[in-house]
Amino acid sequence: MLSVGRKLKTESPVNEVHMLALLLAASISTNFEGGSLGQVEVLSPTHLRCSVKGEVDQDHRNREASWYYFRLDSAAGRQVIIDLVNLQGEYDYRPAPLDINQHTRPVYSYDRKKWKHFSDREVEWDDKAISLRLCFTPQRPRMWIAHMAPYTTQDLARLLTAVGGSPYLRKEVVGKTVNGREMLLLTITNPATPEAGKRVVWLMFRQHSWETGTSWVCEGALRYLLSLDPQAARIRDQMIIRIFPMCDPDGVARGGERFNAYGYDLNRNWDTADAKLMAEIFAQYRAILGWVDAGNRIDLFLTVHNTSEDFIEGPLSEGGPTLRQLGERFAGLLSDRTSFYSASGPRDSLPAGRLIAKGRMTVDQWLFREHKIPAFLLELGTEYNPRLKRLRTVEDWHDFGRTLVEILGELQEVTDD
Repeated sequence: MLSVGRKLKTESPVNEVHMLALLLAASISTNFEGGSLGQVEVLSPTHLRCSVKGEVDQDHRNREASWYYFRLDSAAGRQVIIDLVNLQGEYDYRPAPLDINQHTRPVYSYDRKKWKHFSDREVEWDDKAISLRLCFTPQRPRMWIAHMAPYTTQDLARLLTAVGGSPYLRKEVVGKTVNGREMLLLTITNPATPEAGKRVVWLMFRQHSWETGTSWVCEGALRYLLSLDPQAARIRDQMIIRIFPMCDPDGVARGGERFNAYGYDLNRNWDTADAKLMAEIFAQYRAILGWVDAGNRIDLFLTVHNTSEDFIEGPLSEGGPTLRQLGERFAGLLSDRTSFYSASGPRDSLPAGRLIAKGRMTVDQWLFREHKIPAFLLELGTEYNPRLKRLRTVEDWHDFGRTLVEILGELQEVTDD
């Protein structure tokens, strides 16, 4: 709901001034899938102060403020100022670095198909007020603005419709979310070649709903895997790739952050998975262990995320030389052939003897510590990329997905038969 933040200087009666301001004011809407914004204050017809809604966990702590997605109407041809505020948050019950900061460059679109970043000259950071100001002139009456290029459940549905006729794709529902949405698991392989001896890789995307870049990576990987490309065909012949394409469809639909409807972080609590409170984790938990308990192998498990910078981590200490070598080779291939940039090598997700607080264990930590599955976490940065010398675009995420699959096809086996 819009409110006038101050009186405009005019001789007109106050009530008429307020009415005029509201009639002339640019308007904000979030009434669509993935839309999210907190209180909006109208400071002038074209100057809006917008609070980032954010979310907290089951303890009403660990506030995440990293997602906003809204539509701006009735401002074409006029310079607009939008101040994004209420950006503070927590992580692991301590004050956290800001997810929206001086390096943030939001995206905009006039059709929700093509997304562009705001330029440096259109963005200003106020360190004292802790706010990000956008100053720009819309070229059309309707404009969408978001933290990153959105990717919704509808986008995933369209993708699966487009590739659904492939003989190399099998789709199954492994459970339901807290709000009753389907939890999907996709399997890609060539059913005409024997499964015995095939390497098996599991991939996980969108555990946190704000991390839309991972969904674009997933789409790029899927389109490539199901393509006519000869290398993709070889991968299908030699491998089984199982993919959780969207681990938090409830959060994606409501424009959430990193928690499910009960406030549980979907990349924590893997050691305390509850069928009711953490239905999403529990569904994936059962699918993974069901596969292993049936005597099937998992050569590599990878969960893909977004954060401010690139890095990869795995059980380098507890996994011994074999997994350390795998992690280093994986990081090296990513650095050589993609936009992945990390100033150091792979990080250790489980330093020897490290204790993890109950309810804070990630999927990769849990899979290795409890089941000795070679599991890694890949973070892809949302800020300036030193290799590209710019921010990543949707096309860059797509390209990363394709090359990621090629690299996974080249990695040597890491488990004994």
